[in-house]
Amino acid sequence: MIRSAFALILATLPVVAADPPEKPSHPANRLAKESSPYLLQHAHNPVDWYPWGPEAFAKAKKENKLVFLSVGYSSCHWCHVMERESFSNEAVAKLMNDKFVCIKVDREERPDIDDIYMISLHVIGLNGGWPMSVFLTPDAKPIFGGTYFPPEDRKVDGDTIPGFKTILKNVCDLYAEKPKELFAQADAVAERTAAALGKSALANPLVSFDRALIQEAADAFEFDPEQGGFGSKSLLYRGPKFPRAAGLAFLWKHSELKGQETLRENVELALRKMAAGGIYDHVGGGFHRYAVERTWTIPHFEKMLYDNAQLVELYAEAYRTKPDPLFKTVIEDTLAFVSRELIAPSGGFYSALDADSAGKEGEFYVWTPKQIDEALGSAEDSAFVRKVFDLEKPNFEGKAFVLRFGPRPVDAATLAKLVPIQSKLLAARSGRVRPFRDTKILTGWNGQMIAAYARAGQVLNEPKYIASAEKAARFVLDKLRTKSGRLMRSYTAKPGEKPEARGIGFLDDYAFLVHGLLALHDATKQDVWLKEARALTDVMIANFTDTVRGGFYNTPHDGEKLFARGKDVYDGAQLSGNGAAVRNLVRLWAKTGIEEYKKQSESGLKFAAAAVKASPTSGPVSAEAATIFLDRVESGKK
Repeated sequence: MIRSAFALILATLPVVAADPPEKPSHPANRLAKESSPYLLQHAHNPVDWYPWGPEAFAKAKKENKLVFLSVGYSSCHWCHVMERESFSNEAVAKLMNDKFVCIKVDREERPDIDDIYMISLHVIGLNGGWPMSVFLTPDAKPIFGGTYFPPEDRKVDGDTIPGFKTILKNVCDLYAEKPKELFAQADAVAERTAAALGKSALANPLVSFDRALIQEAADAFEFDPEQGGFGSKSLLYRGPKFPRAAGLAFLWKHSELKGQETLRENVELALRKMAAGGIYDHVGGGFHRYAVERTWTIPHFEKMLYDNAQLVELYAEAYRTKPDPLFKTVIEDTLAFVSRELIAPSGGFYSALDADSAGKEGEFYVWTPKQIDEALGSAEDSAFVRKVFDLEKPNFEGKAFVLRFGPRPVDAATLAKLVPIQSKLLAARSGRVRPFRDTKILTGWNGQMIAAYARAGQVLNEPKYIASAEKAARFVLDKLRTKSGRLMRSYTAKPGEKPEARGIGFLDDYAFLVHGLLALHDATKQDVWLKEARALTDVMIANFTDTVRGGFYNTPHDGEKLFARGKDVYDGAQLSGNGAAVRNLVRLWAKTGIEEYKKQSESGLKFAAAAVKASPTSGPVSAEAATIFLDRVESGKK
């Protein structure tokens, strides 16, 4: 009851609007007419940015220029750093404008572009990440790239590491002196990228997703025995560490089998360590994106909707079979955070909160002992906080603390005693300069949070969570679905205009939204949600199916044709559309008995099996789908 009351307090505290954009220092460029919050962050750069589209590439061809492509997202810390250092620099911008056509892409709006060019970097042995920086030919083939580049050259161990200005000049020189070689290199990279995608799209008819392969996948995950989560013994389990909720969810389900007790203990350790660590916001609820080191203490501070959705589902499933008060606290406080910070008045869910505020990463979230004392106004409460969070030596930049539980176990009594203290800290923190909030509403990510609310409501028997899931589902189906039944990608507004649906939907939009609708059907037993899930799945099958190899492409058949077409089953921080789609199909077959869903399930699992055989930890969602499928088949034989 006390914890529920705290969750209510968290959800109803007033939210101060995200810090307004700084006063423009340069006239608006083309991005000022866009709706993506990320693109709008660059609308007053001196760089002559273009959004992705035919206009930019036509200009590159007409003026015989190369293209500089920059891909990022609004809550990306290093994207902000490169924007401040390079894209706001007049000298750098002049070089970019004179020699290149410059394109800016929001990876969350165009995951297809992000995926293709990220793979192109990987196939030539270059590091990928965000911001992603890629030089292209005028016909959009990749030449060279990387991630964040500092503006100036650096000396590292006696070697000179070129900065962004040097890289720009070197590419210009290469284009002027050896254009044929450069274009030949681009052709080769494009071919290798297409080959890599083609290889990942091939199903091996000799590999099946049987119990042995599922067990092989489960056995391949390596756990950090002390700090929890996934790691590598050969690397001494050093970070960074991502929660990778999909892997933990599969392993939690697999640990229900006889003889898997050690696996259950490992997953439980991971859940406890994440909930205790600094990756979890102990004041406001919710998870940051990942930890930069082994102990889960220091995160990259952005908060993503999809991370929190997956983790709420995971902790709800864990609580269902092991009703631990810490797991319930995580569920309630995370959903309180989402309700307070990320729900639009319409009921849809916003995308993310930035890592930075006041120009510094983590500034909104960290504490000094003085700030804690001033917020609490009680020596007793301050002493309790110091004890619980082990505030002895600062863990953030040598001067502040990322709050995390100390080494002593945290019991129900401690969690209850923290409730009024957390409320005071949250109230004090609400007066700080807030992180930027990305207010675009993405169809797929909304589907994931719909599933989280529905699952939490079902497990905790909490009607308000289910009501939130239903409201969001109605919004997405009403606003982000066309009259023909096709999904759109995002719901955003251009400056001064009303929001509207934009961009054609991708595979993950269908797969994740159907997942949310199926979770709502589980929680409510209302036929409408099953009917809507079936309708969207049928549209997905018609528009994304690879009829030759099985499984689904990431883009629809009538989508924009890039130089390659993505298709994979890899579940990282975000799930693969293929894994989620096949899991939905298996569940639909189990719910309806319709043979077409069984047929599509078998085809998708056949495609996924080869990838999981080659890399056993790559597709935990597909492994979970295979488990459900085999359970259904075997139960029908009894």
